Amino acid sequence: MNNIPDATTVAFFRERLRKAGVIEELFEMFEAYLRTQGLQARGGQIIDATLVPVPKQRNTREENKEIKAGRLPEGWDENLDRLQQKDLDARWVKKNGANYYGHKNNICIDVDHGFIRRYAVTPANIHDSQMLPRLLDPENEHDFVWVDSAYSGQCFEELLGLGGFESLIHEKGSRNHPLNEAAKELNHVKSAIRACVEHVFGCMTMSMGGKLTRKIGLQKNEAWWGLKNLTFNFLRYLQRTTQVVAAA
Repeated sequence: MNNIPDATTVAFFRERLRKAGVIEELFEMFEAYLRTQGLQARGGQIIDATLVPVPKQRNTREENKEIKAGRLPEGWDENLDRLQQKDLDARWVKKNGANYYGHKNNICIDVDHGFIRRYAVTPANIHDSQMLPRLLDPENEHDFVWVDSAYSGQCFEELLGLGGFESLIHEKGSRNHPLNEAAKELNHVKSAIRACVEHVFGCMTMSMGGKLTRKIGLQKNEAWWGLKNLTFNFLRYLQRTTQVVAAA
């Protein structure tokens, strides 16, 4: 007998969790469990974000202008079925010369164990650096913070200093002030640690169904990615406990 629930049952259960507002609480409960197992955040933290695309909306330029201004385009409230299929929260962003539409999953992992300790889901046009105060984990036993050059700037250095963190932000050059060899080498050393966060996004892409979501609106995407981040932690925990058993 197959006791695995079908996709519809899972979707209804996920929606009940979202409406009850307990997904972040579940995430924190598992974080507390990890600490009881001796897997508390250690070694410093790595913060990064990944774009999570959603199906593109076929809106006119004027409709997009209204949405961006926080207004409902004219006539949309007259067709509720159509309105339910319109994502009013997703945004366009350009990265490395390509345009993307959707949201971002911003995460903080610890270096020693590789668990997601904090996360924030935002529209794609919100700059990564704006989430830094929300993502910093004061519970990490070590003060090091690795982030890429998107977070470079005196204000972020001061923010980390005020919080008692040690900045390992990638240095950023410019056309008129390129990085010297020493700075390039230092960035290379930092990248060897910071690459750990890419393994998290790689797992989500290759082993957890990819990053494209068909949820409409920020709230449903927050629920989807909150549970996906929690599921990654489940899988990471199983991986680590399996390794321990195998070693024994």
